Amino acid sequence: MSESEKGAQSGRKTQEGRVVSDKMDKTVVVAVTRQIQHPTYGKYVRRTKKYMAHDQDNQCGIGDVVRIVETRPLSRHKRWQVQEIISKAD
Repeated sequence: MSESEKGAQSGRKTQEGRVVSDKMDKTVVVAVTRQIQHPTYGKYVRRTKKYMAHDQDNQCGIGDVVRIVETRPLSRHKRWQVQEIISKAD
């Protein structure tokens, strides 16, 4: 299981990333970084993708490492929900 690991019992995709914005109400932007190997040159390249995730209690802050889980569409861009905060920012 690679970048989109399956949850143990829910069967939903989960990803881990860092919160880069918490300016919206009940929404955070999570940047998920992964490394892929370049097909021709073999060098490992970092790829970052941003996801909007639902944060019900506005607990997340910038720099927090969080686990997000796939959910039904909550708005035009939100399809993920914060499952847990793995570590708080300093």
